[in-house]
Amino acid sequence: MMTRFAALPGNLRGAILMAIGALLFATEALFIRWMNDRGVPVTTQLFVRSMGQLVWVLPLIATGGLAVFRTARPGMHLLRGFCSTATWGLYFLSFAFLDLATATVLSFTNVMFTTLLAGPLLRERVDAARWAGTIAGLLGVAVMLRPGADVSAIGAAAALAAALSWCGITLTSRSLSRTERTETVLAWVGLVTTACTLPLAIWNWVPLGAADAMILMVFGLFTPGIIWLVTEALRAGEASAVAPFQYLRLVVISGFGWLLFGEVPDAWTWLGAGIILGGAVVITLSEARRR
Repeated sequence: MMTRFAALPGNLRGAILMAIGALLFATEALFIRWMNDRGVPVTTQLFVRSMGQLVWVLPLIATGGLAVFRTARPGMHLLRGFCSTATWGLYFLSFAFLDLATATVLSFTNVMFTTLLAGPLLRERVDAARWAGTIAGLLGVAVMLRPGADVSAIGAAAALAAALSWCGITLTSRSLSRTERTETVLAWVGLVTTACTLPLAIWNWVPLGAADAMILMVFGLFTPGIIWLVTEALRAGEASAVAPFQYLRLVVISGFGWLLFGEVPDAWTWLGAGIILGGAVVITLSEARRR
């Protein structure tokens, strides 16, 4: 089976891996919603997710020892870890106030914020297509969050703040990739996020039943696989052909939101979602071709 898969054209392999990653991303959102409904604190979810990241890099630590943490840029690694903690904390929180589709769509605005910050922070040249996608995305946000819209202000603020801090992950990763090994970046982010979330998890701890503990264990172990799938997808195929498949998760999440929770966003929400999604795809394709 693996031999047959490896024999497929690179873009097809990349598209399949990215699509599977999108399905897992949608599954993660369902887990978050499910755990929120069961009263599992967001801080506990975050800690377990961080521990899952650390578990995934334990083989690297076992093989390379503490040398895997050796770096000349600890400050940048700490910043990336703090951004990761803030991003996932706010992202998880948004699902407590918004329907699945709305929270997911607003998370796509991270590519617009990254475009706005890439010029002044990384001295990158932003072309016309990326600016057009950014403006379209921001207009889509305005449509979704128009006055009178039935959208939680707290949830929308959390989702947009998560997207903004997501830029910190993207920009620090780009900076670190110039000098650091991937395993060093992974080891540091697992360590920093676990250290950040542990005190919060202890502070807000509530007793968990066996079923909730099992759900959390599965959640913590499979979520780091999303990053692996996305990385391997981009390694296998051209980014311009593969990257847009990540947006399949909106279709999956919207379907599950309707089937499982009876969530049906109104026409204005879908219009804004379509504009944001279109802008995100334009930026993604432009970014891929530029690289």
